[in-house]
Formats: sequence, structure tokens, C-alpha cells
Amino acid sequence: MKQADIPDFFVYGEPSRALDVGFLHVETVRERNNIHLGKVLPHKHAQMGQITFWTSGRGVYRIEDQVWDFSAPTASFVPSNVVHGFTIEPGTDALVVSVADGMLKQLAAQTSLALDGPVFVGGEPQSPAWTGLADTLAMIAREYRQGVRNDDILTNLVAVSLSYIARLNADRPSIASSPALALALAFRRSVDEHFREGWPMEKYVDLLGTTPHLLDKASRQVLKMPPKEVVLSRRLLEAKRLLLFTIRSVEDIALETGFRDPAYFSRFFRLREGEAPAAWRRRNG
Repeated sequence: MKQADIPDFFVYGEPSRALDVGFLHVETVRERNNIHLGKVLPHKHAQMGQITFWTSGRGVYRIEDQVWDFSAPTASFVPSNVVHGFTIEPGTDALVVSVADGMLKQLAAQTSLALDGPVFVGGEPQSPAWTGLADTLAMIAREYRQGVRNDDILTNLVAVSLSYIARLNADRPSIASSPALALALAFRRSVDEHFREGWPMEKYVDLLGTTPHLLDKASRQVLKMPPKEVVLSRRLLEAKRLLLFTIRSVEDIALETGFRDPAYFSRFFRLREGEAPAAWRRRNG
């Protein structure tokens, strides 16, 4: 479904607002059913990530341009500013824990899950990790219902739940907290802020107070690609977002994503995706 802009919500259906560093919100999908009626349109959250644990039912989940058919149990972590949405069958429910970026930053060293990208995992309900995740999230929900919003116990429980998701995500190796991890994540955040501006790599190096060698090493180790490719991939991701979720013209999208020449943008897109932007939009829209 195309929209004039990709919605940016606080929680689904509510306008975005400033959040305290320790902000935490817990609710079930069914609690907001009168708003979404089983169909949550693609949207994003500017200042918080979300843990979603599907406890019953089935549906279709979208993160950016990837789509999964899922059935419970399924879990995901979606960082801030990542576009996501879903359609679910009647009777489907999940627990959603929304965590401010400020708290996630504090938790980065306490969890084995890399918090810079989305994770979506399903599996056998008999796995001990699913039991651990379910029990931990149940404790978070119980503390929240009792009025606890930000204390050490609750914070540690969030870190544990993220680590259970990392354990379930067996195909993605966890990366221990390290200077390389910190540098790579700082670089990713800088790219998110400046990819439209066409910065040379030297400007990112200066901003991060590092060297070209260290940035290249950290980017390849943590993000699995060289720094230039991180920037190009971010520009491509934004272009695909705008093609999928807005009605803006290809020329306008080219300019928005840092390509001053729409013809060059079309060649770049075709090289990466195998077809022109307009054709890709028609096929995926």
C-alpha cells in the first residue's frame, strides 16, 4: 500500500513524541486491535526499538522489503527507524516491548544481540530458549502491570530477553562488545544521519575520530561490508522504502537519497536489483 509518507509513530496509531532515556512500554497486539483490525501498515518508530513475541496464531510480517509467513512462536527485534508492519489472522496475539534508544544504548554491553539491525526468528516451541524468552517476557509484563517502569530488575530482564533472541537466531553469530563493534555502530548511525549528503569517506573518518584503516576493519568485521558499501546500501534501502511506501516520483526519490542525476540513480538501482526503479515498484507494490 502506497502512502504520501512513511508513518512515524510513538506506538502504533499515536503521534511520535520525545522519550526519556529509560522509557519502556509493554502491551499486547490485541490491546490495540480496535485501531489496526489485524492489519498494521508499514511504519517506523523514531526513538525506540521493539521486541515482539508472537504467542498464538499466524500472519505475515514485513521488515523493510522482506516478508515472512509466520506462526507462533516467533520473535523479532526491530531497531528505531526500521520500517515494519504485519497482517494477522483472528485470534493471533503477541507481547510487544518498546524500549527507548537511550535504554538500548545502555544495554548494548549486556546482551549478545547486535542492536543495530532487525532480527526475525521462528522455531520449535520445545526449544529451551523459547521457554526462557517466554518466561522472561512474562516477568517484564508482570513488572510493568505492577507499575514498574525503569529499575535494575526490569532493565536486566530486557537485556536477557534480547540475548534469548540472539540465541534463537542461530544463523547470525553474535559479536562481543569491543572497540570495533562500537566504531561500526557509530559509523552506521552517522551514515543514517548523513547518507543523503554525499559525504566522502574522509568526512566520516573525521567525524568518528578514527583512521581509514580502523573504520574499514570495523565495518568489514561487524557490518560484513566495506564502509563505502554501507553508505551505498543505506541509500538503496531508503530508495526502496520510498518506492514501496510512498507515491513520490523516481526523480524525486533519486534526489532524496543523494543522487543528483536521476539517470545515474536508475542505472545504480538496476545494477543492484536487476530492474529499473519503476519496474521494481510495480512488481513489489
